[in-house]
Amino acid sequence: MLDSDLAEIYGYETKNFKRQVKNNIAKFEGDDFMFELNDVEVENLSRCKNFTLNMGRVQI
Repeated sequence: MLDSDLAEIYGYETKNFKRQVKNNIAKFEGDDFMFELNDVEVENLSRCKNFTLNMGRVQI
């Protein structure tokens, strides 16, 4: 799921959702809740043959 998907589920704008997570990081323990890709990782994923990336939904 993308941050925008989670934001929609929880009723936030994506920017505000990410801010809420950062401000309450203790409630989101574990590396499996959320991670961010850097520009190189996004580029690499967009070249993968088995992965479809909708660049309109990716926030860089």
